[in-house]
Amino acid sequence: MTKRISPIQRFKMMNPIIQLFKFFILSIKVMVIVAGGHGGTRKTR
Repeated sequence: MTKRISPIQRFKMMNPIIQLFKFFILSIKVMVIVAGGHGGTRKTR
């Protein structure tokens, strides 16, 4: 009944830390773009 998935894929799916890590990388990329002045925000440091 169950599909054969490798333990690594199952580990990735079940692990919330990896999901959080992906989210962090994505937000860091966005922050770098905004900080680089590409976003056109009027942020003053």
